[in-house]
Amino acid sequence: MIRRTKRVRGLQLVGVALVASLALAACGGDDDDAGSGGGGGGGGGEDIAISLITKDSTNPFFVAMQEGAKDAADAEGIDITIASGKEEGDDQGQIDAIEAAITAGHQGILITPMSTGVNDAIQRARDEGLYVIALDTPPDPPDTVDITFATDNRKAGDLIGQYAAAKLGGDKAVIALLDIFDDKVVSVDYNRDQGFLEGMGLTDIGDPKVNGDEPKTGSYSGGEYEIVGNVATGANEEGGRTGMEQLLSKNGDINVVYTINEPTAAGATAALEAQGKSLDDVIVVSVDGGRAGVEAVENGSIDATSQQYPAKMVELGVAAIIKIVEGGEPPETSPGLDFFDTGVTLIAKEPVEGVESEDPQYGLDNAWG
Repeated sequence: MIRRTKRVRGLQLVGVALVASLALAACGGDDDDAGSGGGGGGGGGEDIAISLITKDSTNPFFVAMQEGAKDAADAEGIDITIASGKEEGDDQGQIDAIEAAITAGHQGILITPMSTGVNDAIQRARDEGLYVIALDTPPDPPDTVDITFATDNRKAGDLIGQYAAAKLGGDKAVIALLDIFDDKVVSVDYNRDQGFLEGMGLTDIGDPKVNGDEPKTGSYSGGEYEIVGNVATGANEEGGRTGMEQLLSKNGDINVVYTINEPTAAGATAALEAQGKSLDDVIVVSVDGGRAGVEAVENGSIDATSQQYPAKMVELGVAAIIKIVEGGEPPETSPGLDFFDTGVTLIAKEPVEGVESEDPQYGLDNAWG
């Protein structure tokens, strides 16, 4: 088994050729389903073993990521172990999986880090010679891992914020914010929430890495706003439903709902309809771009979503680890960012002036899940 004998410290800048080679490697392979171990492909990845550690194994986003990892491992002929926490917030589940990868002698780890609570375990893996790549959720601080392949979550939030502000047409915005946590600091959580507020045109959002400390009233780009509150949902449908119910009990005039992801949006819209609110009177925006979410945009229960690409993240991650193990240079971050940006597209059924978007058919053509 090939082991990296010395951990690469820092990311060396490499040229366009490396990015192109990663993309080509990521696109290779056949269409056969793979098991949890690799072993059918033909790439130069024999005797390489890596772990993919997601936040859970039930969220459609992470399920798509796991399936993409199995396909990439099969195409490249490497072994892959799939692990996850039990649910959002299960730091210990991820720590156990990291320790297992170290014990098994894996060369690399792909991880969607739960929170700063897993940072020490990631550092132990790197100290043991594993190349660690974060996917989807850049850690805090970013250099906790060797590199991150992720959506620009700030931009994803900004796009749906711009959309909501434009669609309001100058009406007062009465805003509900459905986040992931209220007891953990996670970059994807604050970047989407704070990006949404920036896109809405709020001039004061408080600490850009803290949810809920912004002024509760003021002006957005189109008029006046009122924030009813932030609720932690766990990024799941049940949390979205109960969180929406909680905020509606505080103010029944909510007309803008920000949701951390599409399962949360599904719960929020169910709560709105259960309380007799017409979805025609409420702007619901989200982030993900899974098939079910895009279908919700198509049928009007979600107004717009920022589509991200989990399969691309994991494919590029697998290709990068193989390249490193075989003596190649590490990948570089995207210009001006501290991660490799895998892209984001706003999907909306009803486009608004001044905000670039694609229609639901584009979203379905590029959806996962």
